[in-house]
Amino acid sequence: MNRVLWFAAGAGAGVYAITKVRRAAEILTPDGLADRLAGLSLGAHLFTEEVRAGMAEKEKDLRGRLALPLHGATPQLPGADPGAGAAGTDAESRTTREGTD
Repeated sequence: MNRVLWFAAGAGAGVYAITKVRRAAEILTPDGLADRLAGLSLGAHLFTEEVRAGMAEKEKDLRGRLALPLHGATPQLPGADPGAGAAGTDAESRTTREGTD
């Protein structure tokens, strides 16, 4: 009985060791390394997207709490002409001012 127990334990350990060696050998092949790097790249890409989404959400929340304009929008002062900064309106306003002087 004692010999059967040790034989079974040794066979189990051998199967476990062979499985581990095969997995390690597969990882170290060019295809295995390419798969690992592709997985790492995908994970980094997903992490970056999650961080950017979180940053945008937090910025939107903070801008809403502080009553600031959304990112990319130009703040308007009370009484300011909304088209004053647009291309072409500067030249038009100069000619209008020059014509009235």
